[in-house]
Amino acid sequence: MSQAVLSKSLIAQALPQSGAARFLAQAAVVIAGSMALVLSAKTKVVIGPVDISLQTMVVMLLASTLGLRLGLATIGLYLLQGAMGYPVFQSTPEKGIGLAYMAGPTGGYLAGFVVMMAIVGWAADRGWSQNVVKLFAAMVMADAVLLAMGASWLGVLIGFENAWAFGVAPFVVPDLIKAALAACLVPAGWSAIAAVKRLAR
Repeated sequence: MSQAVLSKSLIAQALPQSGAARFLAQAAVVIAGSMALVLSAKTKVVIGPVDISLQTMVVMLLASTLGLRLGLATIGLYLLQGAMGYPVFQSTPEKGIGLAYMAGPTGGYLAGFVVMMAIVGWAADRGWSQNVVKLFAAMVMADAVLLAMGASWLGVLIGFENAWAFGVAPFVVPDLIKAALAACLVPAGWSAIAAVKRLAR
């Protein structure tokens, strides 16, 4: 992917453009992003086999501000931490740790986060994060894939009828609200950057 495409992600505006400083800044961003994912996972509402948390919104925000490469690195680090047994997921360590937890009811959603990050990050790299409508469309598409993946794996574990009732239906409206909020916040960030640049002239 070219530097011209990468420059269209929001975080690229704040990072050094080359050299070791850029690498260190990217590493710091990835680590901070993985910590944000941990915190968002622990903020939850218990409704059944899969709980509602702020994590979907945080994934959307990270993807739309970091872009594809840094977004995937961030979700990759988060999942690696979980696979190694660190209590980074919603219910760890109470309900199991590591790969055993990842193969449980939320396993499909964890895999779906990777796809969500890729879809929204791809859109952000192409400038969609500056447009509320385009960004919202990308987020809704990504969320639909996430729910499909999550419900598919949940259906294997608890039956597909139950998977719809517990793994899709409760999330549709909350996820649309979270997508709408995220789709408004990121373009607002672009506007703030533009305002600061105008003041600095």
